[in-house]
Amino acid sequence: MSYPGEGSTFDEPFAGSRTERTSTVAADDGTPLAVEEIEPRDGGEAELTVVGVHGFALSRRSWFVQRRDFAELARPRVRQVYYDHRGHGQSAPSDAAHSTIEQLAGDLHAVLRAVTPDGPVVLLGHSMGGMVIMELAQICPELFIERIRGVALIATAAGEIGAHGLPRSLLSKYNPLTRRVGELAEWRPGLVEFIRAAGGQLTKAAVRRLAFGSRDVDPRLVDFMIDMLRETPVRQLAHFVDTLGTHNRYAALAGLKYTDVVVIGGDADRLTPFVHAERIAAELPGARLVRVEGAGHMVHLEEPELVNRHLVDLVVRCGGGDGTRRRDE
Repeated sequence: MSYPGEGSTFDEPFAGSRTERTSTVAADDGTPLAVEEIEPRDGGEAELTVVGVHGFALSRRSWFVQRRDFAELARPRVRQVYYDHRGHGQSAPSDAAHSTIEQLAGDLHAVLRAVTPDGPVVLLGHSMGGMVIMELAQICPELFIERIRGVALIATAAGEIGAHGLPRSLLSKYNPLTRRVGELAEWRPGLVEFIRAAGGQLTKAAVRRLAFGSRDVDPRLVDFMIDMLRETPVRQLAHFVDTLGTHNRYAALAGLKYTDVVVIGGDADRLTPFVHAERIAAELPGARLVRVEGAGHMVHLEEPELVNRHLVDLVVRCGGGDGTRRRDE
């Protein structure tokens, strides 16, 4: 299998980034959330469910390379669930009052209850998705004792967003979006840059620098990133800046102590630098820490073979399989 970022190319870089089985799950307040469910390819009963929780300004499409590898697993047999946060992708819009990590954790809980009410689960959280998982561990610790066997925290942070991030490049006090975000732009420029990228205000070169690291990246992968960013209206994303900026869930990490955790980060990440991954791992001594050299914030798309190897290992440990790959007839 070939991947972007490894010298490979795609004739159709977006092919398969959505599946045919899409449904709607109602959050506790009735907000419709777009959900995709992928059953084991051979039609057999799944031994474990993987749930992907995407990052800020992105959508469930950001997991498309991971989806390919999990679909190939035969032992354990994996069922997959991916969904869009409220205010993102194809889910319903979100007002400012409900654009919080606490609300998103409640939404994740609603998705779990609706589409995977029983059986073991592994959660994958990228960026803001990792923060949502931390909050869920804080409000529902019993889930992480009884059902959630594994957690992957990818390019995320437990707090202090903006303490180590981008310089204030490309921001302007005359930009109407920056004025909307207000003083947050002074110390959270990385978040604002993501919003500007979604609004088409950044060049392709700027998006490439923002999302990826120092290695060569297939230009079509950058196009894919831009395509995802533009799915979500800028005004929706602006609602989430405050909750990200005030995020502090170091105490919530205690809820993960009974769970198999892998922490993955790129050491060229400009939004959540690797020091955040190190801090999380220090709070969770049993966690596995993976440093991906030269990779940026979209590490799971930029270096998918390495990242997927660790994710598959996590699933195998949690599902009791041996990592056997399915052989297509």
